[in-house]
Amino acid sequence: MEQQLPSGMAPPEESVSAWSCKQVAQWLQEEGFGEYVELLCAQHRLDGLSLLALTEADLRGPPLGLTVLGDIKRLTIALRRLQRQNQAQLEELGLRPSDSLPAGLLLGAVRGDWSCDGADRRYNGGDHLCNGTELRLRNSDRSGCGSGAAVCHTHSNGRYRQQHLAGRLDPEVWKTVMSSIYVFLVFGFTSFVMVIVHERVPDMRTYPPLPDIFLDSVPRIPWAFAMAEACGLILCYMFLLILLLHKHRSILFRRLCSLMGTVFLLRCCTMFVTSLSVPGQHLKCTSKSYGDTWGKIQRALLIWSGFGMTLTGVQTCGDYMFSGHTVVITMLNFFVTEYTPRSWNLIHTISWVLNLFGIFFILAAHEHYSIDVFIAFYITTRLFLYYHTLANTRAYQHSRRARIWFPMFSFFECNVNGPVPNQYHWPFNKPAFMKTLIG
Repeated sequence: MEQQLPSGMAPPEESVSAWSCKQVAQWLQEEGFGEYVELLCAQHRLDGLSLLALTEADLRGPPLGLTVLGDIKRLTIALRRLQRQNQAQLEELGLRPSDSLPAGLLLGAVRGDWSCDGADRRYNGGDHLCNGTELRLRNSDRSGCGSGAAVCHTHSNGRYRQQHLAGRLDPEVWKTVMSSIYVFLVFGFTSFVMVIVHERVPDMRTYPPLPDIFLDSVPRIPWAFAMAEACGLILCYMFLLILLLHKHRSILFRRLCSLMGTVFLLRCCTMFVTSLSVPGQHLKCTSKSYGDTWGKIQRALLIWSGFGMTLTGVQTCGDYMFSGHTVVITMLNFFVTEYTPRSWNLIHTISWVLNLFGIFFILAAHEHYSIDVFIAFYITTRLFLYYHTLANTRAYQHSRRARIWFPMFSFFECNVNGPVPNQYHWPFNKPAFMKTLIG
């Protein structure tokens, strides 16, 4: 009687590494993955040798890019079983667990079982991280690296190559400090540009307010601009609370400073190149000279220290294109909603209501043209989304194009591999007397 081989087991006379694309297609059909035969075999010519070297990272990342999580997990389990059954062939090909981290992961049954909670994979107490595009080992005694280093393996031309990268989600506080200095200097430069712009405000008698559909249709509400700034303050307090409790607060604050500084640097350019007329007759804005350079610096310091807010007594003119208040409110809203779990519906709703009401109050106060607010909202949201798309996609994060066009992004995000999970913990240590009572 002919002996039946377990599913995925190669016949003794022919090793899996010698399989052709047709035999790989047959194996996929038998395992219930017929829908991927066209992708894996016809398009990417997957043979037996490359099948043994296939990892979950290959399935998730380009060029395969499978998106159905259930199929990825089931196919990964089938691959692990096949590779475990053909361990001898892997060792003959030089893909031993000691030499290749992915092979070691897929042959995890040799030394123990793997468990995954959705973010971290742990093996015998060690910290192995898998973020869909790379698998990392942070424990120095198993990786052979110094403390804080990680080992990343990627597949290239049928062989695995080892790259030493910094630890995943490294806080890198020194980069956060640099980003803080960056946004601090940008705000100072913006204040100085606002002083220059004030000297170039067009005379309302020669250049009356421009036609604007919203401003011409909605009567002015005198207290609306103060309400817009109040919305911004509430959003700021919400973000500060999230920042305090978030596990990866250093990365969050670095990203906020980087994005805010870049948007306001762009705002300096748009304010300087074109001077729009005053949007309403109620604004007593006239061209004003502050004398020598020291006088301008003093005025800029006053704007800088008051954060450009009317609540702090700062009154500015000419800084219309585009709205800085809209930038701050929108950016804070996006950070609040991005770095809180999706289940926090109430927080997200409050954040969006504050954002939309803040924009409405800016327009209702007739302090900006509608185009100022629209452009500010568009630029802020697009830049936020582009930044986070690049940061969450390692293939683009370290591309040559990103380094050329977004050098600051490449510098700040080079050691942040994958999306930042929304994990929270209390940042302060328990007082000694509480430890004694609890102990």
